[in-house]
Amino acid sequence: MSAVVRRVARAPWTLLKALFGWLVLFEARNKVLLAPTAVRLRRIEDAETRRLAAVLEAPPSALVATVIATHRRPDALRTAVRSALDQTVRDHVVIVVDDGAGLPELPDDPRLFAVSLAHNTGVAGVVRNVGIRLTRSRYVAFLDDDNVWEPDHLERTLAVLESPGGPDGVYTALRRVLPDGSEKDVLSVPYDRRRAARESFLDTNAFVARRNRSLHFSRLRRTPEVLPREDWELIRRYGRRHPVLHVPHPTVRYLMNPSSFYTQWRQTG
Repeated sequence: MSAVVRRVARAPWTLLKALFGWLVLFEARNKVLLAPTAVRLRRIEDAETRRLAAVLEAPPSALVATVIATHRRPDALRTAVRSALDQTVRDHVVIVVDDGAGLPELPDDPRLFAVSLAHNTGVAGVVRNVGIRLTRSRYVAFLDDDNVWEPDHLERTLAVLESPGGPDGVYTALRRVLPDGSEKDVLSVPYDRRRAARESFLDTNAFVARRNRSLHFSRLRRTPEVLPREDWELIRRYGRRHPVLHVPHPTVRYLMNPSSFYTQWRQTG
């Protein structure tokens, strides 16, 4: 009898998941429960953007700006920065935004800009938003401090974005790498908003998008237990009004790092 009662009690949730997708439902719950955190974090983001804009004097400008959020990974950060600066696309600036821990010594390159938040926020979306707002570019790309790009990452994505009738956003395939350096697999899933309501296969390390009002990260305080991650939220929300395409070529070496916040994606399709 208890099993029947449980099934009856879960029937509404099962129906809602079938209609909308569990990730969509979880995000709706997040927006209700975590809304107060977003108000405070938006104030911090605004204040830090104003402060750092005064420090930079002129916003870094190029065809594409890459935002790298970082916190206490000096060696990995230098590797990530190097892979961004080594792109075949040269009309490109890189902005490193440190989440209040202090910046290590970085390469001396006129295309590289680095700033530190006054205090640690612990919210990757806010750190990335500051980088977006401090730059001026037609397109924006994102790279975490423990991942690297192949040299043609921007070239391949911009070729699609700049093509006649091209989309507003593009993401490539991920070559997922284990901490020992061995390759786990390649994650390559065509974009489908309905599928994205049920499966988490979107990651901003592979995402390059046209700058517009939709291109900002969630400001909810997402602890490791909070799903979905801000990557999923951004790309799925962006795709509501702006065309997004997948380029099935791996241009990102994505470290599946146990000390990072990441989603245990399943390779599907």
